[in-house]
Amino acid sequence: MLEMRDVCFHYGNGTPILEHMNVEIGAGEFIGLGGRNGCGKTTVTRLLMGLEKPVSGEIRYDGRIINEDDASRRSAFIGYVFQRPERQMFRPTVRDEVAYGPQQFGRQADEIEASVQAALEQTGLSDLADAYPPNLNRGEKQRVAIASAIAMHTQYLILDEPTSGQDSADKEELMQLLTKLNRQGLTVLIISHDMDIFAEYCHRVLVIGQHTKAFDGTPEELFTKRDDLYDLGLSRPDSVTLSLSVPGLPYCKSMKDFTAAMLQKLGGQK
Repeated sequence: MLEMRDVCFHYGNGTPILEHMNVEIGAGEFIGLGGRNGCGKTTVTRLLMGLEKPVSGEIRYDGRIINEDDASRRSAFIGYVFQRPERQMFRPTVRDEVAYGPQQFGRQADEIEASVQAALEQTGLSDLADAYPPNLNRGEKQRVAIASAIAMHTQYLILDEPTSGQDSADKEELMQLLTKLNRQGLTVLIISHDMDIFAEYCHRVLVIGQHTKAFDGTPEELFTKRDDLYDLGLSRPDSVTLSLSVPGLPYCKSMKDFTAAMLQKLGGQK
């Protein structure tokens, strides 16, 4: 369990970014984190990672207060994929990049080799093991960052706007990879403005508003029961809007689901 207990945070000028933030993130969850630009989403993840420290309140991991643990120590159980993943890469090959974390934790050479090989296979990067990371495309760089986390046997993976600027094929490939890893037990937390991602893939959505948690529940609850989506900087996915407009149609989390539901409905009317 990763927790924020009554966490408050502000930068040097004292303007509050987060106030009395309480969040519990359990093992195996797939969570979307949303809200308006500047609402504090990235700050939440930086606090969890140890890149920032709370002004007050506690960050806990399995009941232990980890406020003073820096990011390098937390990297043993939390991986982070930046919006621009190339900023976290500095080694000459993909293999070396993925091996860096386990090496820093002093693991044995044979253990490192096995962890790196498994991580490359899981992320589809085996054929790029000797490639120079800056020469990769954005989707490949993201997979390198994910592989680096997997090689550390990470329990939590945080991604900042992972699908922005990607075409539909790259987006689908990334989300299928994250879904697979989540089914294998990895906890995934995604910061995104892409409501389709929340609806189709996330089991739970957290929304930040007015410097604290404004919503915590399922995507279906968010998109069908809240009437303040605009105020929170969110929108309803087209698949949900369309399914709500057709009497008798179930909640549809994707356009694929909507199409299938419509075909079934029309077929039943013959």
